[in-house]
Amino acid sequence: MNVLLLNGSPHPNGNTAQALDEMIKVFREEGIETTLVQVGAKPIRGCIACRGCRATGKCVFDDLVNETAPLFEQADGLVVASPVYYASANATLVALLTRLFQSTRFDKSFKVGASVAVARRGGITSTYDELNKFFGIAGMPIASGQYWNGVHGLAPGDAAQDGEGLQQMRTLARNMAWLIKAIASRKAEVGLPAKEPREVTNFVR
Repeated sequence: MNVLLLNGSPHPNGNTAQALDEMIKVFREEGIETTLVQVGAKPIRGCIACRGCRATGKCVFDDLVNETAPLFEQADGLVVASPVYYASANATLVALLTRLFQSTRFDKSFKVGASVAVARRGGITSTYDELNKFFGIAGMPIASGQYWNGVHGLAPGDAAQDGEGLQQMRTLARNMAWLIKAIASRKAEVGLPAKEPREVTNFVR
């Protein structure tokens, strides 16, 4: 079993990384492999709605999005972590997620998703909500912890002082590991739920 973790911070050794490291420790204890991808400082443009991916199954912009796609396909779970900028996730991370979810054709159902937000003070819950939208639209169960998943800190290393926040990360990782294993066990026994053909409508008549 494998969990893919995306660090949306431009600082690879900052507080967002420390939050993810706390989770990685637990995943290893649970016998789950991890793959960490550093996203935050990469030059990733947004989706231009060209729909080229519908024919090829990959984004027309050949960058970290296409590099991450096979890792996502192979993963049993996805953790997305971001610092908070203006009560929102890092725009670079959002650009990657938008193109990653849009361009890939593989079934994401029942891969377990979890989001983590890191802030000096406020904006964690709005960022948490924003990131969870990607999981919800893809049929991915959302792992939760003991609170809204967040850690506080400003300067690198501040997160070490947020005992409650780091405990949240450990709890989240344990819950996520349990959910991944439970889904795998049930999938082996009875398979996944049946799917109806997709029906797409709009409100223009």
